Amino acid sequence: MPENGKYRRSKTSSLTRGIIAVSTGGAALALPVIGATGAFAAPAQPAAVEKAVTSTAASAKGIAAQKSESATYSVIFGDTLAKIAREHSVSGGWKALYEDNQKVVGGNPDLIHPGLELVIGAKAENKSADKAEKAESKASASSDRAEQGADRADRSERASTSVAAEGAPAAEAAPAAEPAAYTNDLDGWIKESLAVMAEHGIPGTYEGIHRNIIRESAGDPQAINNWDSNAAAGIPSKGLLQVIDPTFEAYHVPGTSTDSYDPVANITAACNYAADRYGSIDNVFGAY
Repeated sequence: MPENGKYRRSKTSSLTRGIIAVSTGGAALALPVIGATGAFAAPAQPAAVEKAVTSTAASAKGIAAQKSESATYSVIFGDTLAKIAREHSVSGGWKALYEDNQKVVGGNPDLIHPGLELVIGAKAENKSADKAEKAESKASASSDRAEQGADRADRSERASTSVAAEGAPAAEAAPAAEPAAYTNDLDGWIKESLAVMAEHGIPGTYEGIHRNIIRESAGDPQAINNWDSNAAAGIPSKGLLQVIDPTFEAYHVPGTSTDSYDPVANITAACNYAADRYGSIDNVFGAY
């Protein structure tokens, strides 16, 4: 570390006043002469310099803190993690969004319920905080260089301004909302199926689903057809919307049960099949 500069005492030089006569065509002008051979340059103001640098660090920290604020997003019908990540420009896409919200979403990223609260930008807070700390460190280094040519600033003052420059801690994520509750009856099964369908972009309405369920099974989730051609082939139609096993397996929607008798799984798979073949379950008015 370079040694602090010391001022050298100059030789005492008295202030000299004299009169110089300048000839201007015979006339003499009396001009006072002032000697200031012992003058020194005014010392720098280290406190002012450091204050300016510290303010810069604080400003950088404040800006970084503003940028690092996270946001919460409430899931609506039709949302998927990929869609939300795309609309909010999440770095790392849906995988990063799922990683940040895994405790809330659960083990299946394909299944998010309407009303679920997701945190967007949680990891960005840490990166912004790091940038703010680097900006503060850089500003401190500049302050040290400025001090080398000036008097030392008061240490206690520098300590207090350093503490003031520290950014506020990142806001904690809001607690996740409880998943929507559905009744364990035909109304609840249809509504839960519609929520899953919305997540996967499968068309269909309550009326269209209800109408076909009443025709196919009269609302009995354990209904099975043991007399038609499918039954004769060993693959009877099952459940609320009378789906045969090969169709259920081909159009099963991730996040639902793999049991074809499960009401929500049965409805969702049948609607997925109907959408593929007829455009929507709403377009089905007979055997399908």
